[in-house]
Amino acid sequence: MTPTLNLTCELLKLRSDTPDDAGCQALLKSRLEPLGFECTDIISGPDDFRVTNLWAIRQGSKGSSPNAKTFVFAGHTDVVPTGPIEQWSSEPFTPTVRDGVLYARGAADMKTSIAAFVTSIEQFLAAHPNPQHSIALLITSDEEGPANDGTVKVVEWLKARGQKLDWCIVGEPTGLEVFGDMMKNGRRGTMSGKLTIIGKQGHIAYPTRAKNPIHLFAPALTELTQTVWDEGNDYFPPTSWQVSNIHSGTGASNIIPGECVVDFNFRFSTASTAEGLQQRVHAILDRHGLDYRLDWVIGGHPFLTPAGELSNAIDAAVRTHTGITPELSTSGGTSDGRFIATICPQVIEFGPLGRTIHQIDECIEVATIEPLAAIYVDVLKNLVA
Repeated sequence: MTPTLNLTCELLKLRSDTPDDAGCQALLKSRLEPLGFECTDIISGPDDFRVTNLWAIRQGSKGSSPNAKTFVFAGHTDVVPTGPIEQWSSEPFTPTVRDGVLYARGAADMKTSIAAFVTSIEQFLAAHPNPQHSIALLITSDEEGPANDGTVKVVEWLKARGQKLDWCIVGEPTGLEVFGDMMKNGRRGTMSGKLTIIGKQGHIAYPTRAKNPIHLFAPALTELTQTVWDEGNDYFPPTSWQVSNIHSGTGASNIIPGECVVDFNFRFSTASTAEGLQQRVHAILDRHGLDYRLDWVIGGHPFLTPAGELSNAIDAAVRTHTGITPELSTSGGTSDGRFIATICPQVIEFGPLGRTIHQIDECIEVATIEPLAAIYVDVLKNLVA
């Protein structure tokens, strides 16, 4: 058992179904406090959805001087439900190694990364006991859930304290085909709309006495699907607008419905803003003379870290330990990086291979575990020492 594999297995044994941390963060504190970390628990959420957050920081030798910086590892201890346990090849909270592969819920997403955070810090401080810059960890138990009381609450707390962050690695699984082939330097924003087109219900045999909201909406739907919202940029594909559900009717075949409800979503890049997209949708609907209601929910704004200091440090470390040059990508859904990016100018996601996340028999190759920690060590040496 290597150090990182050993700590990974300790974490995997703890059944931390979101939002239950199940003692994972207490285990991390038991390793961090002897290294000089000041650990703060930030508890949030209602009684029936209590979220545990951990902020741990070790001050660098530069203290609070103007050129002092802070490096952050960020991640989550909560995991998604296992699904049918009988479909697993082994018990999902009993970490099991078979043929060089570690199986357990959370193995890839993302307890291996969290273990590698800790062991990389231990290795780094053994060689550099008095680094110039501060090292911190931001750990939540509400990433796989609603994410209302997790990282976002810690970020608000840090803002109130005036805590400055300079670099952040989020340990999300980023490998696409092989470990080390990708790191995420941004994510698209997500914004959903629930649109209700108001018509007038009536007998289908007397259409002049009714207003069919489906027919009324059809020309606007065509325009919305054909609109070019933006062209994207060097890091992001063009913004996408997609309908996820259209619902109307009473269930009877002889009634013109009174309303048509349309659920849609934008995945948008930094080439657009949420406000600008909303204004353009309203302009299209108004131009078609529709009577409607439209409720918006912004799930997250896009964020982007252009290639630079942090991505270069990760790139060099990955090439050293894998021989692979990682691709910079903004693909995929949202992550907690969207919250951290509001107070940190450089946020990069880098972690293990992600092919089995949220699946039955989630797993990670044991041979990639210590290289992950070694990559984190090299980044610390490059930026913090």
